Amino acid sequence: MGTIFDLVRARAGDDHPAVLFEDESLTYDEWVRACAERASLLLALRRPGPFHVGVLLDNVPEFTLWLGAAALAGAVVVGINPTRRGAELARDVTHTECQLVVTEPGHASLLDGLDLGIGVDRILDVESAGYEALLAPHGGAPIPEVHVDEQTLFLLLFTSGSAGAPKACLCSQGRLARTGEVMSQTMISRDDVCYVAMPLFHSNALMAAWAPAVAAGATLALRRRFSASGFLPDVRRYGATFFNYVGRPLSYILATPERPDDADNTLRLVFGNEGSDRDVERFADRFGCVVVDNYGATEGGAFVIHSPDTPHGALGRAPDGMKVLDPDTGRECPPARFDDAGHLLNPGEAIGEMVNTTGATAFEGYWNNDEANRARLRDGMYWTGDLVYCDEQGFLYFAGRDFDWLRVDGENFAAAPVERILARHDDVVLAAVYAVPDPAVGDQVMAALQLRDDAAFDPDAFGRFLAEQSDLGTKWAPRFVRVGAALPVTPTNKVLKRALRRERWECDDPVWWRPSKELAYRPLSPADVEALRKEFAERGRLAALEAV
Repeated sequence: MGTIFDLVRARAGDDHPAVLFEDESLTYDEWVRACAERASLLLALRRPGPFHVGVLLDNVPEFTLWLGAAALAGAVVVGINPTRRGAELARDVTHTECQLVVTEPGHASLLDGLDLGIGVDRILDVESAGYEALLAPHGGAPIPEVHVDEQTLFLLLFTSGSAGAPKACLCSQGRLARTGEVMSQTMISRDDVCYVAMPLFHSNALMAAWAPAVAAGATLALRRRFSASGFLPDVRRYGATFFNYVGRPLSYILATPERPDDADNTLRLVFGNEGSDRDVERFADRFGCVVVDNYGATEGGAFVIHSPDTPHGALGRAPDGMKVLDPDTGRECPPARFDDAGHLLNPGEAIGEMVNTTGATAFEGYWNNDEANRARLRDGMYWTGDLVYCDEQGFLYFAGRDFDWLRVDGENFAAAPVERILARHDDVVLAAVYAVPDPAVGDQVMAALQLRDDAAFDPDAFGRFLAEQSDLGTKWAPRFVRVGAALPVTPTNKVLKRALRRERWECDDPVWWRPSKELAYRPLSPADVEALRKEFAERGRLAALEAV
């Protein structure tokens, strides 16, 4: 199916709108010309070593121009996450061996004083006079004559880092081009306006919007950063027909005040992953569109398609070779069993890791990370790191990531089923469940809740709610409940559980807890915190407490 180079070059001479941003617009012909100029500059600035360019920009037109430029020059774009700071930000740049960093005034200061392994002359501020001077000699430059094929590396895509240090996934020009072509043949047409509010440094925006739009010749409408309150006004302003998402944007948009004319908009299709069933249904009904929530990994090693006959709560039917295996024994887990209400009856034995037993398929590896590569590829199979369970008809259900296992009183279970139960509460916008240390052994369950703006946490009502949930496992009820105005999230709205686990119950938000097995919650006081720390010390478990 060719390369991204081919897709960009094919848009030369096309006067269809390519990019809309605030009061700016570019046709495809203007966009390709600007990409070619930057490609010429990029080749002039090239040095020996990996041809990697860090892009530290919001969702602005320049980001798309540098994507096109890199494709035409045979270079690699490294999307830099602007929420990273200090040593972590420097590590992202140096680990991926960037020769250049392209940025803007709002982010340039983040780089001050950091050892990036490059000189300040290799940091290009796209709004500076110096940048304009660098570009000027390349005005009107033709598309470069460089060798690019399907195997040519094009992107280093950082994983979300919601549980640990982000890994840089390899993505070739051929892989992204195939993704764009398939999407343009099945979901996006030339007449679509694709609203892109998910960050362009993330795979979701690139694979579900940018590449398909270029392949189809559709229009991109960019939002600098995602805004729940700005969503519907933007859809109407740009006449957006398509919206991509990953993580929790649907939850945040649904939490905005509902109006009787919400469905009066141009939106046709919403496509993404990790949306809850409840949010998918409510969003489609409220905004009068179709919402398709599929499973796909940044790494490309596994996918699950949501078909029309997919049961409520399922990801879709497992494709050939996709199995649920016990990560400890490697044996296939037994099918999930449900009660009459659809509640999972055997989570302990049914939940395992989703594994592509046919091999790596589209997984191209991680940059300079042999340990991570070995973790994904074992015994000739691709281990996704995602926990799932499978029913007797072959439909898969998501249960969390491999770091989402909890072990309470000797029982192992996953966080996602508990989160789905908590999300049923009418006041809950977002729920995250994670393990915190138990003073004796193993874990205790902690939940972080983001409530609706007009709601307050009622401990007695919350306890009654839990008691009414027939599918709440005997070990699943949270021991600690953190209630905040907002949960820490990545730029793609995935909850930063590593940050929550690190803070435990010693955080700035109010925390409620139940000291006994009864579902009776009360505020966690400073005296309670001190008593807990003393108990950890007496049991010789302070190391476990500090290791979180």
